[in-house]
Amino acid sequence: MRGIEESKRFFREKGVPLLLESFPDALPHIAAGMAGRGSECFGFDDEISRDHDFRIGFTLWLSYESEREYGFKLQRACDKLFKEVNSNSGKESKLGYSELGVVCIEDFFRRHTGLPGAPRTWQEWLYTPEYAFAEAVNGEVFMDNEGTFSRIRSVILYDMPEDVRLKKIAARLISMAQSGQYNFERCLRHGEKGAAAMALFEFVKSAVSLIFLLNFRFAPYYKWQFRALKELSLFGELCEPLQILLTGADREKESTVGEICGKILGHLRENGLTSGSDAYLEPHAFEVMKRIRSPRLRELHVMEG
Repeated sequence: MRGIEESKRFFREKGVPLLLESFPDALPHIAAGMAGRGSECFGFDDEISRDHDFRIGFTLWLSYESEREYGFKLQRACDKLFKEVNSNSGKESKLGYSELGVVCIEDFFRRHTGLPGAPRTWQEWLYTPEYAFAEAVNGEVFMDNEGTFSRIRSVILYDMPEDVRLKKIAARLISMAQSGQYNFERCLRHGEKGAAAMALFEFVKSAVSLIFLLNFRFAPYYKWQFRALKELSLFGELCEPLQILLTGADREKESTVGEICGKILGHLRENGLTSGSDAYLEPHAFEVMKRIRSPRLRELHVMEG
């Protein structure tokens, strides 16, 4: 059973009775669930994951006002409850930390995105890392009696301005063109195999981000990107060829780059994001830029974002 499933069952069997019995006045103000950093929050944990920073439990998200009134007693009760179920858990790493227990809603989002809630400006949408948004909206909310926490997550999930998404798509396309379609082959001709490998890494990194954007999703932290990519409804099948670019023989890679670019271009044309016939991605990046309505975003450098 995955960690998030164990934690959800634990919340229902132990957490809910605790809140009903000892904190009935706080209950209307509490959101509970599991989200944030960690493979268990994405549903990607396995037996290997449990050797460090793995805990069964849940987070109680409260407003600052509710945390001041109920937070201390709630945290003490949670600590006691979590200690019983995690007595044989793995070691804690220096970079890991637990988000279990009481966390203020604003602090949760600020910890992951640098913002106290959902982005309010196009700059915040454009420059906040996609993995940070992924951490803010992953996992599951088991209960949300006030609704504030879920509303913020919903805005992040579904309300990115289309102009921002288009700007990011254009930036990924130009990066893929330069790294995979141009510099990879040239580096090989120069005998620079290390540089060629770096070019392919940049191509794969940009392609993965682009595919998530085309799915209206956020790419998670790099080590979980291929796991998450497989589950996408659009271009999930590109997971294997993208991995081949990082692990296969050089002779296979140039044609693989071309196949990936061709499939993505077909989708862009079908959805009216470009009308050109060129197989090279660069002109299509500028075609996407033309579809941005905001003058300020349209005037940014094509690679920005």
